[in-house]
Amino acid sequence: MSILKQGEFVGSLDCGTTSVRFIIFDQYANIVSQHQSEFPQYYPNPGWHEHDPEEIQEISEQCITQACVKLEEAGWAKESVKVIGITNQRETTVAWSRTTGKPLCKAIVWTDSRTKNTVAHFEHLLATTGIEVESGQFKTGEEGVEALRDITGLKLSTYFSGIKLRWMVDNYSKVQKAHHEDDLLFGTIESWVVYNFTGGVHGGIHVGEVTNASRTLLLNLHKLTWDERLLAFFGFRRSILPKLVSSSEVYGHLSHGPLKGVPIGGLIGDQQGALVGNRCLRQGEAKCTYGTGAFLLFCTGKDIVNSSHGLLSTVAYQPGPGAAPVYALEGSIGVAGSAIKWLRDSMGFIKSASEINTLAASVPDSGGVFFVTAFSGLLAPYWDPGAAGLLIGLSSYTTPAHIARATMEATAFQTRAVLESMKLDSRAKLEHLKVDGGMTNGDVCMEILADIGGFDVVRPDMKESTALGSALLAGSAIRLFGWDISKPATLAEVNTQGSRTFKPHMPEEDREKGFTTWLRAVERSKGWDEGVYE
Repeated sequence: MSILKQGEFVGSLDCGTTSVRFIIFDQYANIVSQHQSEFPQYYPNPGWHEHDPEEIQEISEQCITQACVKLEEAGWAKESVKVIGITNQRETTVAWSRTTGKPLCKAIVWTDSRTKNTVAHFEHLLATTGIEVESGQFKTGEEGVEALRDITGLKLSTYFSGIKLRWMVDNYSKVQKAHHEDDLLFGTIESWVVYNFTGGVHGGIHVGEVTNASRTLLLNLHKLTWDERLLAFFGFRRSILPKLVSSSEVYGHLSHGPLKGVPIGGLIGDQQGALVGNRCLRQGEAKCTYGTGAFLLFCTGKDIVNSSHGLLSTVAYQPGPGAAPVYALEGSIGVAGSAIKWLRDSMGFIKSASEINTLAASVPDSGGVFFVTAFSGLLAPYWDPGAAGLLIGLSSYTTPAHIARATMEATAFQTRAVLESMKLDSRAKLEHLKVDGGMTNGDVCMEILADIGGFDVVRPDMKESTALGSALLAGSAIRLFGWDISKPATLAEVNTQGSRTFKPHMPEEDREKGFTTWLRAVERSKGWDEGVYE
């Protein structure tokens, strides 16, 4: 039996919307070993999307185990993994029992839109009673909306986890009872998996990382603290909330599995993870990740930039305990890769996701078809939970190839809409956009994005930016390889494999005509399913 080599590696657990992967990187961000598995999706009612938190935990543990098996098959001892980071789908909401450590219901996924009435209720509350901004002083109506946005950087939407948690408390007797009896623990996915990896009900830690917390509607964006005014507004006990932690520090150690004893040193929401992984650490740098949805983050440095054009202000990362946070503007697109999955699984147009590139490339354009992929309403910059999916421009000429191309164009048009808003808010024109995520594998998709956007699209050769982001934060926490996330120069040798740039070739007149028509299609999709206040 050969002796296994000892090295120095960093692991990253990437808990996505449809799958989990564990990737082991070396100091240059070369992938040494990895394992990925999908987990079940539950759609019990129209607009509902659920996960089983215990299945996510089981798959996470399997991925770590299998990646370690492959690491040893490659000749490296598993003890070579010195620290791990975790990155996760954001806003997905988990409620579990303090006493048993077990989930009280299925997790409500970020894409879920069942909470329209809950949003309408709080919109009504803001308009009438308002939100208390100082002792005894309430702001109502538009002033109330602005006050909420000033505290959180967000707006009332089905998207955010505080709204999902409120729905759980109101609609699930087990969650309501646990909240009443102070047996409820709330968290996003990173809270849940860290709790379980550090012992669960037997001493597991209950922490929430600030980028994830900034998506709850419960965090004060300026102070990075849970805000009592928000807890009062939404009606939550303080004791259900996790302890707030930075994006890079040693939170605890793995209590079991092949990496038992290894520190967990980095936590970050997946979109912020991709920002860090793409090393967009300075003001003015931007990236877009095209996965289930698409998420464009524009780094604003130490400044919180309040958007007046439909974007969100959010924490980009906090480099360590007590360190000054870095902020970002974000445009969130609810449907990107999931529309391709819909063409494959529901419509049967393609047998595998990659086939969409061949199908879309078989026609020179979409034949006048426009697809507004509002499967769960529209997020940035429109924020209409009542918008419905819309295919328009259909004729007897239309083929599956035209619809495939229109599906890709839909993501590009929405990216352009978000960037137009960013341009207005930041007063800066984007010269190029760094991209990552599953959809970016297709050259056709990237060419369409460059043409419709009118900017250069830069795709790195190593596309696992989200996982790399949490790995960099974890390594930085113990200064592995000399990494220090607050000093970008220390990351100079990371992921230098190169990239490919896609340049726009579409005539400006055609670009503008297409975008104007897209905006008309969006207007037609809006307000189809009105939220009702009850």
